[in-house]
Amino acid sequence: MEEVCEGKDFSFPKREEEILRLWTEIKAFETQLERTKDSPEYVFYDGPPFATGLPHYGHILAGTIKDIVTRYQSMNGFHVTRRFGWDCHGLPVENEIDRRLNLKKRDDVLKLGIDKYNEECRSIVTRYVEEWEKIVWRTGRWIDFKNGYKTMDLSFMESVWWVFAQLYKKDLVYKGFKVMPYSTGCKTPLSNFEAGQEYRDVPDPEIMVTFPVIGDPHKAAFVAWTTTPWTLPSNLALCVNANFVYVKVRNKYSGKVYVVAESRLSALPSEKPKPNVANGSIDDSKKPNPKTKGSSTGKTGDALDHFEVLEKVSGASLEYSDSAFKVIADNYVTDDSGTGIVHCAPAFGEDDYRVCIENQVIIKGENLIVAVDDDGCFTTKISEFSGQYVKDADKDIIEAIKGKGRLVKLGSFMHSYPFCPRSKTPLIYRAVPSWFIKVETLKEKLLRNNKETYWVPDFVKEKRFQNWLENARDWAVSRSRFWGTPLPIWISEDGEEVEVMDSIEKLEKLSGVKADDLHRHKIDHITIPSKRGPEYGVLRRVDDVFDCWFESGSMPYAYIHYPFENVELFENNFPGHFVAEGLDQTRGWFYTLMVLSTALFDKPAFRNLICNGLVLAEDGKKMSKSLRNYPSPLEVIDNYGADALRLYIINSPVVRAEPLRFKKEGVHGVVRDVFLPWYNAYRFLVQNAKRLEVEGLAPFIPIDQATLQNSSNVLDQWINSATQSLIYFFRQEMDGYRLYTVVPYLLKFLDNLTNIYVRFNRKRLKGRTGEEDCRMALSTLYNVLLVSCKVMAPFTPFFTEVLYQNLRKVTNGSEDSIHYCRFPQEEGKRGERIEQSVVRMMTIIDLARNIRERHNKPLKAPLREMVVVHPDADFLDDIAGKLREYVLEELNVRSLVPCNDTLKYASLRKRLGKSMGVVAKEVVRDFKRPDGMTESEIDAAGDGDVLVILDLHADESLYEAGVAREIVNRIQKLRKKAALEPTDIVEVYFNSLDEDKSLSERVLNSQDSYIADAIGSHLLPSAVKPSHAVIICEESFHGISGMSFVISLTRPTLMFNLDAIHRLNAGNSKFAQGLETYLLSRDHTNLKSEFQLGNGKVCLRSVSLLA
Repeated sequence: MEEVCEGKDFSFPKREEEILRLWTEIKAFETQLERTKDSPEYVFYDGPPFATGLPHYGHILAGTIKDIVTRYQSMNGFHVTRRFGWDCHGLPVENEIDRRLNLKKRDDVLKLGIDKYNEECRSIVTRYVEEWEKIVWRTGRWIDFKNGYKTMDLSFMESVWWVFAQLYKKDLVYKGFKVMPYSTGCKTPLSNFEAGQEYRDVPDPEIMVTFPVIGDPHKAAFVAWTTTPWTLPSNLALCVNANFVYVKVRNKYSGKVYVVAESRLSALPSEKPKPNVANGSIDDSKKPNPKTKGSSTGKTGDALDHFEVLEKVSGASLEYSDSAFKVIADNYVTDDSGTGIVHCAPAFGEDDYRVCIENQVIIKGENLIVAVDDDGCFTTKISEFSGQYVKDADKDIIEAIKGKGRLVKLGSFMHSYPFCPRSKTPLIYRAVPSWFIKVETLKEKLLRNNKETYWVPDFVKEKRFQNWLENARDWAVSRSRFWGTPLPIWISEDGEEVEVMDSIEKLEKLSGVKADDLHRHKIDHITIPSKRGPEYGVLRRVDDVFDCWFESGSMPYAYIHYPFENVELFENNFPGHFVAEGLDQTRGWFYTLMVLSTALFDKPAFRNLICNGLVLAEDGKKMSKSLRNYPSPLEVIDNYGADALRLYIINSPVVRAEPLRFKKEGVHGVVRDVFLPWYNAYRFLVQNAKRLEVEGLAPFIPIDQATLQNSSNVLDQWINSATQSLIYFFRQEMDGYRLYTVVPYLLKFLDNLTNIYVRFNRKRLKGRTGEEDCRMALSTLYNVLLVSCKVMAPFTPFFTEVLYQNLRKVTNGSEDSIHYCRFPQEEGKRGERIEQSVVRMMTIIDLARNIRERHNKPLKAPLREMVVVHPDADFLDDIAGKLREYVLEELNVRSLVPCNDTLKYASLRKRLGKSMGVVAKEVVRDFKRPDGMTESEIDAAGDGDVLVILDLHADESLYEAGVAREIVNRIQKLRKKAALEPTDIVEVYFNSLDEDKSLSERVLNSQDSYIADAIGSHLLPSAVKPSHAVIICEESFHGISGMSFVISLTRPTLMFNLDAIHRLNAGNSKFAQGLETYLLSRDHTNLKSEFQLGNGKVCLRSVSLLA
């Protein structure tokens, strides 16, 4: 393995870029696909984004989820085809061209020409493809762009035709009207999903209008309330609630007679006599009710001061007449606002349309007069306001109503109103002719198929998606637009003959015209001769194109050109194994996938689904380019690396379909808390593996797994077991698609690896317990790091590759990339007992540290004894046996006493009678201090499971050990100050500055073995330091446990016994001096190796020199 730098010098972004170059060089993704081509398929559907905008954090989030799952499945031996998709048609593209070419109306497009318009659209759909590829590749996602699919591809469009044709054959298609959210800015209807994306609080006029009751003896009028005056010219009926009580009242001052819901009588404005009041109408616009915002409210009792009740009737009794302009009843009418009477304009209200159909005011399927054109302007059928934009006409319509004496109230109503997310214009509801899929007839099948799918999180499936399916309406799949897949419907002039194309071949056969592009400007001219004979003319294609959601829902078939190609691939692997997108797609892509697969095959389209939430700016608002309230993705990646960004978003509420407030500091936190500890454990392994070579020993080669499993060292046993638990947990959670549980578990594992295994095994890893034991510890650490890299490879593809490329150098036959490796399987048994014992050991250590902190007893100060109280005999055996030395060394305590008598040192808070002893074995409560002892002499801490007691008595016999720890601490800090690596060998000299040197001499003598063990060499007196020694770092210390001294770190230096050399050479001082000069010129490490190989002797010019 190669040397590695310190963590502070390791640049995660730069190393990731090196890995990108490696992947390109070895064609890593392509190679992985080739190696698994004969393996079972794992089918993943990638929802197509629009390429007209740049990717944002929402795309990166969904892409990361998809990449993690597909990488995991590849490592499990599946062949996972990953093709990127592009949504090329629809409103986003058209809207951009409309703005670019300043096209305001539908006629502007027709004047330009559909051919020119569509080619303009085609020219921009792949504008940002390069930027997408750059960002997606930089985030570490492996996906095929070269063989990606586009919804505008001929093969994709042909499969869309086939899908529609199958539905038509199943009698699931019909033509009708549907009142839909309509964008006058984009001149197209929107789906309910699109219409719900942008709401604003806006004021609208609030008016009450009279509708005279024909033939009423009191000349009464119904009073209806509306906030859309522009719909009044299209009124065909009034709607009441059959369950309400309605009253006919006469105003005591004006004499006008009104009919309203009794519960809404207070909403009528009070009227008092005024001179020159025309026809009894009242204009309240200049005197708004100061008590209200929106609709008028008040008490019915107050209203009776102004109105005389003439009659009370039920809502049901108001229904009459068999034609239009009648009163109908429905429960959608409420009494929480208005008058309890709703005016119905079926062309401009979804409920209006429904109740008018149900009550035969209009007939379903027949042409409905829609007096507003595609641009949102009144047609000539409303001659008085012809050509006016409907919202602008509100004021004129109100004036006309007022002029006719039918305006009862005028005010302003503040409410939340939908706007077009593209054109930013207010939406209207408008009846549009459309081709529909009969979704309502499929409802039971949809609900049944939904139950066969697995969602994470499941509440999205069980609540949000289930509710959406239960209320599913017939789906209007056509749009009166230009850039999209044209509907494959050809109809004769008399409407009697219909041909639906299911393939290009059928179109060419029936028309005799070659078709190599299915867009409107390429096929609208194609006609089909009538089968009934030439006298019946020809069949022409209907003008509409598909809603782009129909194309997206057809993706599982169209992206592989089914059924024209890949029949076996599709039929053997449908439903697909996995999809993942955002929460908003429950009413979008997830829904259309389910509808079409159910209609075609009575199956769900997918088996497993991960639904993510929304990524918001740090302030909780939607991320906005104009507000610049979020950092760019590439900026974050350049600062912290893609792996850190991936882990940050995966370890967040957003993977549980909850919102995430994105914070750049959170990404930095991942580097600090996850990657640096991980890297430091890896670096410690490499340093100590290289140390073996420095010391002249055989290079490090990891011991085989079977031998490692039989290690006698308790921490080896523990970390091996913990690693198997890691594999088990990861497999369990990944197979359950619960990505969000993985990072917290990894954090705990890495913390245990660095703060328990590496920390407690430093002596072994540094070779101070013998070479064999050192190699066992290093091999164990190597294996743990290698396994953890393989486990985390799907999540952090770059960092794991960096580590793997160095780790693989000490083994033969390793894979060229970690992403070619198989995901680890469990090997060997998991030791639940030892894992639990180590967890409790760390609890004991934490509790003991807390006691020390409370009493200001630093760890450097040794303590005599600690007692561990717990009822579990096995645990106490482990603590007093295998784990004892680690506890004592970590806490600097001389002895450990186990105790299973919980009542000896603890008392229960409640008196429990005869059962007290039994309960005490289960629960450790309050510490019971021995009689005659104070808190400063003995204290305890517990967590409800284990109790730790420390003897805090001062003991002079432990003083020298404490001083030795202080000296070691200063030496370690000096090494760090000198920027020495753990493998750097130095000699350490001690020089006392005290007049009375007896204390320092006593400490150095009694604690020599401890100090040598801690610093890796003996602490030498400065008196023996050679004059030619090279000092690396030197520092004086004062007042350390009552001592002052100087510590010097020098390079390893040869020391000569001059008398012995002179005797060896018969007193030839010139030869002795030359020999010294020669030996000092040699590399110390190489010379040491020569002495070791010569069993302490080196032969120079036939002269034998003793080492």
